[in-house]
Amino acid sequence: MSQSLNKVPKNIVSVDAILFDLDGTLVDTAPDFITVLNQQRLDFGLPPLLEHAIRDTVSDGARALTALAFGGKEGEEEFEAKRQDLLTRYKNKVGNDAKLFDGMEKTLRHFENLNIPWGIITNKPRVYTDILLSRLKLDQRSAITLCPDDVKKPKPDPEVMILASRELNIELTNTVYVGDHIRDIQAGKAANMITVAAAYGYISAENKISAWGAKHEIHHPSELISLFIG
Repeated sequence: MSQSLNKVPKNIVSVDAILFDLDGTLVDTAPDFITVLNQQRLDFGLPPLLEHAIRDTVSDGARALTALAFGGKEGEEEFEAKRQDLLTRYKNKVGNDAKLFDGMEKTLRHFENLNIPWGIITNKPRVYTDILLSRLKLDQRSAITLCPDDVKKPKPDPEVMILASRELNIELTNTVYVGDHIRDIQAGKAANMITVAAAYGYISAENKISAWGAKHEIHHPSELISLFIG
């Protein structure tokens, strides 16, 4: 990374890299899930859920979305059948309505223009991640994309962060991790990274971001520019 950093103007406060969580941080994937989950409920004879209820749950994963839509508990046969049905439906629709959060494209371009690499560390399985990034044409821009498939212990364990540092040859103490879930901040802190809580993400009213212990809190992606390269 030293060669890239040498290209950054002297008046710029720089970091080795900026890494993002995916759903609710880098990409607004909630529209995909809103469409899929409510269609699934409709097929089971249930009325649609309010969009904000689904949006607030997306970062908690398919199990939480299944519980929100149908109740039940993980491990129960009916619950697992509905969860698998949700995942199958989502795979067929992933990326159809998803998009970068407002201001994120401009932010990523700033990093790219300064040769500061950005990447993705997500708990979203690779089969869905790869489809999503390909459809959004982000797959060739991300310096690294790591999924739970790549490690034994996903976030909040720091294993995936350590893997990113080896792959990119960066110092984690000078690397930013941005996420919209407490596990993102826990993983980043455990790896001694500079943590940023994305308050614009999929965060329910019950969640208190201030309690996560992130180094910074942002309400719009563009705030990363002034924090780290402005």
